Amino acid sequence: MVFDEHSFKSLIRPVPDFPKPGVVFRDITPLFQSPKALRLVIDSFVHRYIDAQFSHIGAMDARGFLIGSIVAHELNKPLILFRKQGKLPADVLCEGYQTEYGEAFLEVHADSLCEGDSLVLFDDLIATGGTLIAAANLVRRMGAEVFEAAAIIDLPELQGSQRLRDAGVGTFSLTRFALDER
Repeated sequence: MVFDEHSFKSLIRPVPDFPKPGVVFRDITPLFQSPKALRLVIDSFVHRYIDAQFSHIGAMDARGFLIGSIVAHELNKPLILFRKQGKLPADVLCEGYQTEYGEAFLEVHADSLCEGDSLVLFDDLIATGGTLIAAANLVRRMGAEVFEAAAIIDLPELQGSQRLRDAGVGTFSLTRFALDER
């Protein structure tokens, strides 16, 4: 399967009015149901990062786990999990942030990273950037750096990528959608 953005985007299902009226949810489930498409996603990320100088992969709860864990395996990098509040069993650092739907909290094990570590953060999409900015803040609190934030989808109209860049975090996505794009 050769990367063709139109074919790739056709495997991302739009779900109108989810989780609330007026929102078009971008469902990546069909990408994971296609072994060829999933291989294309992973190979695209591996190709981008194979020669990059960073030490860890960070994955956002929950869909970022699907991508980040495979990329971590392929690149032979340690995987750091950024979880929703209350899901990690040991000492954690916590960071609050605003989502499109309200306030949320992100946690990471306090001993996950050390000064001098750097990581690529993975999530399924970049919307307002709140989750990834919270993760970047947690990374910095541990003395580490964010190499880049990566996602399958960017929703540029929601300004998340710009907010990340303003916070000193570069971004990369495989595709973009306009909010009204079907």
